[in-house]
Amino acid sequence: MRVLAAMSGGVDSAVAAARAVDAGHEVVGVHLALSATPGTLRTGSRGCCSKEDAGDARRAADVLGIPFYVWDFADRFKEDVIDDFVAAYAAGETPNPCLRCNEKIKFSALADRAVALGFDAVATGHYARLDDGVLRRAVDADKDQSYVLAVLTAQQLSRAMFPVGDTPKPRIREEAAERGLAVANKPDSHDICFIPSGDTRAFLGAKIGIRPGALVDGEGQVLGNHEGVHGFTIGQRKGLGLPGPAADGKPRYVTDIDPDSGTVRVGSAEDLEVWGVRADRAIWTSGETPNAPMECVVQVRAHGGLAPAVSEAVGAGLTVRLREPLTGVARGQAVVLYQPDAEGDKVIGSGTINGTTSEVPESVRGAGTGATR
Repeated sequence: MRVLAAMSGGVDSAVAAARAVDAGHEVVGVHLALSATPGTLRTGSRGCCSKEDAGDARRAADVLGIPFYVWDFADRFKEDVIDDFVAAYAAGETPNPCLRCNEKIKFSALADRAVALGFDAVATGHYARLDDGVLRRAVDADKDQSYVLAVLTAQQLSRAMFPVGDTPKPRIREEAAERGLAVANKPDSHDICFIPSGDTRAFLGAKIGIRPGALVDGEGQVLGNHEGVHGFTIGQRKGLGLPGPAADGKPRYVTDIDPDSGTVRVGSAEDLEVWGVRADRAIWTSGETPNAPMECVVQVRAHGGLAPAVSEAVGAGLTVRLREPLTGVARGQAVVLYQPDAEGDKVIGSGTINGTTSEVPESVRGAGTGATR
């Protein structure tokens, strides 16, 4: 096959490209220029897609003996990822930009161009596995990225390759060193790639500006003021701008955000519990919408937030009834549905969270383990 290897400049994508070469594919490396001002943005392990990364990717391609190009996707990235990220926060949501980048850039814009140029697949360094078109968790649970890939359609998955998903990360670094790749010990990038400072609130403030609002408790009593709902997310405990804990001595958490009124509601840890999730933009990785409720395990954020549940397709969206409560469930995040099996957790589908319910299911109430709030 003709394979386009997306090379970020990190160790994972370099080894993924190397493995595609070893498999006998005709491989071409490409680095995506995602910034209109691609200065050296990296500070330690923060940021990515800088000139430094492009150089690292080129050197890796030279070692592998494959052609290498840099493609400019800066305008598309700004529109589909950065602008979407800012708009979501302004609307009181908590988006995942890596998820949108996979959906809109790497496996849409990039894959479309690759197919137009005669390539059969796009290979990336994501930690996930594909088994006859079925997306599964990676072998390395700590590095698993199936959550941010669950927005891919069956067609997009049919053109994807994840060559490192069957290997633990330490072994990937060892393999890179054995191959003579200089990125073998390069630090992993963290945080949001287009916010190398790591200060998301400052970044959003510069984009959105000041939009004053009130911090209120569960009774609606005003506790303080803030400069914009974009500075908050569901489950947040620190940086609330309040003088101390609640009257009972317990810490306060953000429990709800109303972007229209600018109101940010805070409450106790118990107030964060949800028993149901609603989502739109449902994507079923098999390409077929389930016709009946199904038992599954759901994940509601990139790291953690797992619970057994029953999911059901509803129109273009889906609903989830949890078997046990989750906390910190934010609108704008994805809910990803997994089906545990002998081959590893299989991704069933995903949706973008647009609402939750704290009502305890009848089955739980009947067991005496909860009460309706």
